[in-house]
Amino acid sequence: MRTYAGHSSAAASNALYRRNLEKGQTGLSVAFDLPTQTGYDPDHPLSRGEVGKVGVPVSHVGDMRALFDEIPLATMNTSMTINATAMWLLALYQVVAEEQAESAGQDPAAAVAALTGTTQNDIIKEYLSRGTYAFPPTPSMRLITDLIAYTVSSIPRWNPINICSYHLQEAGATPVQELAYALSTAVAVLDAVRDSGQVPPERFGEVVGRMSFFVNAGVRFVEEMCKMRAFVRLWDEIAAQRYGIEDPARRRFRYGVQVNSLGLTEAQPENNVQRIVLEMLAVTLSKDARARAVQLPAWNEALGLPRPWDQQWSLRIQQVLAFESDLLEYDDLFEGSVVVEARVQELVTAARAEMERVAGLGGAVAAVEGGYMKSELVGSLARRRARIESGDEVVVGVNRFASSEPSPLTADLDTAVHRVAADVEEAAVVAVRRWREERDADPAGRERARAALERLRAEAATDTNLMAATLECARAGVTTGEWAGALREVFGEFRAPTGVGSASGGDGGTEALRAVRARVRATGAELGETLRVLVGKPGLDGHSNGAEQVAVRARDAGFEVVYQGIRLTPGQIVDAAVAEDVHLVGLSILSGSHLALVPEVLDGLRAAGAGDIPVVVGGIIPAVDARRLEELGVAAVFTPKDFGLTEIMGRFVDVVRAARGLPPETRTAADGTGTTQEAAPLSR
Repeated sequence: MRTYAGHSSAAASNALYRRNLEKGQTGLSVAFDLPTQTGYDPDHPLSRGEVGKVGVPVSHVGDMRALFDEIPLATMNTSMTINATAMWLLALYQVVAEEQAESAGQDPAAAVAALTGTTQNDIIKEYLSRGTYAFPPTPSMRLITDLIAYTVSSIPRWNPINICSYHLQEAGATPVQELAYALSTAVAVLDAVRDSGQVPPERFGEVVGRMSFFVNAGVRFVEEMCKMRAFVRLWDEIAAQRYGIEDPARRRFRYGVQVNSLGLTEAQPENNVQRIVLEMLAVTLSKDARARAVQLPAWNEALGLPRPWDQQWSLRIQQVLAFESDLLEYDDLFEGSVVVEARVQELVTAARAEMERVAGLGGAVAAVEGGYMKSELVGSLARRRARIESGDEVVVGVNRFASSEPSPLTADLDTAVHRVAADVEEAAVVAVRRWREERDADPAGRERARAALERLRAEAATDTNLMAATLECARAGVTTGEWAGALREVFGEFRAPTGVGSASGGDGGTEALRAVRARVRATGAELGETLRVLVGKPGLDGHSNGAEQVAVRARDAGFEVVYQGIRLTPGQIVDAAVAEDVHLVGLSILSGSHLALVPEVLDGLRAAGAGDIPVVVGGIIPAVDARRLEELGVAAVFTPKDFGLTEIMGRFVDVVRAARGLPPETRTAADGTGTTQEAAPLSR
């Protein structure tokens, strides 16, 4: 039983973990901040506004010591949500475990061999959804392979990878796509480990047996339960037929789950509690396909960062099911069900066909590099959004049953979420610079760090397993940014396909979209040019689903769209806006860094003589922050409650017209080309 947690600093997160363990949590699930996930130190320009926001910053072994202070790693089961820098974080974790063992007078090697836990370490889905990749796909797969090979021999109880279908569903995957793309990723990983020659053939069964998965469970819980049974069946088939694994225990589909955060709503957020419970049932009802670990989001995650009390509520939901209900006392409830078997077989058949399609493209890595899987996910999510907007897919409290009594849970929105202290980033910057200065002030320490990084660069250029060099970097006091920077010098960098170019929202014939398209044409005609909108993702926030959907709908609405993908500095966004002579800049930020990054874009536009270009912002933005952004000059703020993308496109036109001094449009019922005779409001 877990909650996904970490924020602000190692010390603050350590205090949170210890409180959660005292409340009955049975494992730790560590959230790292975006600089840590993408391999940057807190003082790197791209880290601006992101330090400590969506997780804990870990810049070196000293931070890892503080994170697990008084938490014995020898007896703890720790899940680390880390991918691009998974090897680095596992190295830091191992070194701290060794130090704890030495302090207790125990054998460090034995302590390392006894470690239990998981590194997520699935880079494929980072190119498709979360965006926290650091290197190109091929060297990233090499890091995964090296880590898996190392754990087989040195940390045999560790789960070296979580293949994550969770994030695929968040990015729009249907159950069939979730099955096919996750299992295609697992095949790519196992093939890479096998072909590397680092694991003797007689031990390859251990690799298959340590594979684990991290899945999503949506609110359609019968279908989701059938999906899990399909996962079990397909994985057993792959392990037996492709890899010749005879031991049933090593063919077992081992998975943990976090239920769907995509379905949580800002409107009537109290409804999220029953959504979470239903989604948890999807992965607990069927004993033959039951999750081994469950972590639940909090009811208010669509509003902002959950408070400790909110996390406690999610933990108590699990405990009530486990200890008060009788759900865990029976054999599988669905064995022999004709209905369940039919749906499972449908999913299995369709997933096999999609896996064959991916294999025909050259496998999961090739399907990422060529953009196939990304484009499919963007299109799938666009179609789901269209169904919600049309009312064909009901979301209670959003597009139906929207009237509501005042909620005591949200009576004071400014205190309904946890807020990271404003000085967290500054403190982290000071701390990492002090760490480097103190390390380098000692000639021996400086030389050890230099030599460790040089060894890492040299071995990265060969096929040597990089775990030993990484462990030496950890022991030498190298920082996260230095470790990743050395590998970037060898591996290079990569920008994943956005999937936007070939995706369509699939609702080009709706009356509402036709009306907005006519308004875009008419306003462009008045200005004598095509309306252009830049959709920008400043900072390290790689959750690009929203930005991609806005870009797709803007193109469908007739805008010329400039979208360059994720991980841009405010300066790069300003440069693009000026170079492309856009009429509107739309910024998407879901990491909580809006108050740091948006003002830099506004200031940059003014400095470039383009202060007349209006800026709108979308993301998980508390009301008090939205008011502040508007005071700074943002033309409109959109949050998850603004689910109607076509309506947002209409707002874009309003913003452009107001910024260019055009009068409000008029329309009659017959032409349907304008708004009303009064200007549409530009506030939230």
